[in-house]
Amino acid sequence: MFKEFKEFIMRGSVIDLAVGIIIGAAFSTIVNSLVKDVIMPPIGLLLGGVDFTNLFVVIKEGTLAASPYATLADAQAAGAVTINYGAFINTIIVFIIVAFAIFLIIRPINKARKHAEEKKAAEAAAAAPVTKDCPYCLSRINVDAKRCPNCTSEL
Repeated sequence: MFKEFKEFIMRGSVIDLAVGIIIGAAFSTIVNSLVKDVIMPPIGLLLGGVDFTNLFVVIKEGTLAASPYATLADAQAAGAVTINYGAFINTIIVFIIVAFAIFLIIRPINKARKHAEEKKAAEAAAAAPVTKDCPYCLSRINVDAKRCPNCTSEL
């Protein structure tokens, strides 16, 4: 069983998957910073100074301090139960940016793959014979011919 497990782990696809997950986690950190530190401040400014991270609804007031709470951190420090829809908006924006970045990476790869497949198909079509011998008069005729133009035999 240990030998089979070792073979499974050493398989290229498993290692590729592990590398992809590690790079994805690092990429996610970069995108989170991009959204939090670069994209959301100007959007918040355009929307009248709204800080999306501080958009929340208090479900139950905290025991340490009464509402209203100026920030989400204040509400959480007071022990309030909140719905953090601003964090959810940030998460959606992060998802859209990650999906778009992946799209930008995969798009040229798919184009190159499609081009290679088209080239391979064209080469295969070019390699296919365009003529054949008539079985009756042995003259060269088109592969698609239904009747020999020389002896008029049906093929």
